[in-house]
Amino acid sequence: MERSEAYGFSAAISGTFLLACLLFSALNRQQRAPYMDEAFHVPQAQAYCEGLFQQWDPMITTLPGLYLMSVGIVKPAVWLFGWSGSVVCSTGMLRFINLLFSVGNFYLLYLLLCKIHHKNKTVSGFQRILSTLTLAMFPTLYFFTFLYYTDTGSVFFTLFAYLMCLYGNHKTSALLGFCGFMFRQTNIIWTIFCGGSVVAQKLSEAWKTELQKKKEERISATKGSFSELIKVVQFLTEYIMSFKNLVTLIVLTWPYILLVIVFFAFVVINGGIVVGDRSSHEACFHIPQLFYFFSFTLFFSFPHLMTPNKIGNFLRSVRKHLIQYSILIAISLFLVWKFTYVHKYLIGDNRHYTFYVWRKVFQRHDLVKYIFVPAYIFAGWSLADSLKSKSIFWNLIYFVCVFAVTVPQKLLEFRYFILPFLIYRLNIPVPPLSRLLLELTLYVVVNAVSFHLFLNKTFQWPNSEEIQRFMW
Repeated sequence: MERSEAYGFSAAISGTFLLACLLFSALNRQQRAPYMDEAFHVPQAQAYCEGLFQQWDPMITTLPGLYLMSVGIVKPAVWLFGWSGSVVCSTGMLRFINLLFSVGNFYLLYLLLCKIHHKNKTVSGFQRILSTLTLAMFPTLYFFTFLYYTDTGSVFFTLFAYLMCLYGNHKTSALLGFCGFMFRQTNIIWTIFCGGSVVAQKLSEAWKTELQKKKEERISATKGSFSELIKVVQFLTEYIMSFKNLVTLIVLTWPYILLVIVFFAFVVINGGIVVGDRSSHEACFHIPQLFYFFSFTLFFSFPHLMTPNKIGNFLRSVRKHLIQYSILIAISLFLVWKFTYVHKYLIGDNRHYTFYVWRKVFQRHDLVKYIFVPAYIFAGWSLADSLKSKSIFWNLIYFVCVFAVTVPQKLLEFRYFILPFLIYRLNIPVPPLSRLLLELTLYVVVNAVSFHLFLNKTFQWPNSEEIQRFMW
């Protein structure tokens, strides 16, 4: 890191933390008591602070990683400063832990951008810093930095595991993946992604060797013809059928394989992936969740995904492959028709933005959900096109993991999209400054509106004196 970049990075992370502290103070003055899911998380953490590790709220559906980490952070304050347990385990102090995680996330995002794009010498230090600042302000993640939720810590350990994977420290990566799993069980998918990216790298190397032998051109992740795709599938089948290749891959990825075995053991012993209340977290085949993720990504990355050049390329692709797109639209319409699920929380809790998205948009008419299908296809195509610099094998493992982490979820919850979005955004080529500034402006505006609504536009339910607030 050059001196000017080091100064710029220090200024960015310090300024971001100062702003976060000011927002944190304002939020805690307005909302001192635990809010929403904090009503479960805060008392559970406080029980752990008192050493009551056998006590468990059955309404909590995630493993106790957040509470154990909280105790590990706040307990030393009792010994060092003589503070009482009621102070260090207060709602405000527990929320502050996520603020510390957010600083770690800022640094990890910067390191990941440096590592992933280290070969691109045209990327300036200012672009890296601005990209980091933009991702650190990503609205869905940024909002939950100020509440005692699992999201910020979950992202921290998953990004840390991904960074260690990229550096080849696979044992450390798997250990950090276990920590992420303890925050949220579905993070096991991103452990698989880390192991899968190692496999993808080996496959890409073998594929290049294969192409050099045949003196063919390298197949792009998005531009290959159907016949070329068949060649890739044949190569993949032959590679995996080789015992020597399988042994090589197992030796490379055994820490991740071990963690996946631990996960399956947990599922068998626990009787499912969810701990506690399972009635509201039943898995289903909710294919439109994938479409919602594409739309979510399109909105928050519109400076990169909706450029005139991309739109033009998409329209040319449609004209060139009209029959294939027609079939794709027909299949998508069928999937929307047969596999759209509406969770009771989605239509029953008017504190979440998704409630209004569903009521104001999707419930306007029965045909609305079908009208959006062409937009879903464009969003998915544009996302895949942005990742064409990655190998076809990397793209395969990424989209399989996105499918696995979104489709089984019945509830439309934007928080479920945080990690797949960040992984995507980290791996696209670093955008030019103009697009980064537009993206940052979008995030700042969305964050400003979100905090304004949460802090100032309160309401009450009938027959209840509790103050309710709008949130993601």
